[in-house]
Amino acid sequence: MTGIGWLAAIIIGAIAGWLAEQFMKSHMGLLMNIILGIGGALILNAILMAIVGETLGGWLGQLIIGFIGACLLIWIGRMLRRST
Repeated sequence: MTGIGWLAAIIIGAIAGWLAEQFMKSHMGLLMNIILGIGGALILNAILMAIVGETLGGWLGQLIIGFIGACLLIWIGRMLRRST
């Protein structure tokens, strides 16, 4: 995550994952929320860097990126579960 430390990344990841969990109406638990928030932020940051060449910085920017990325990961997980 850009411009923030690991502790901040875990906190932001947990909040982003929790918000995505509430928005997508999935019940995953705290650890999965952190994983989804951080993982979603990492993936979406990489995509934005490849396409646009920059990403949102700071706490709020990473919270937004983490939320969107976590929602995408939840959606992809649901699609994979339905197809199997």
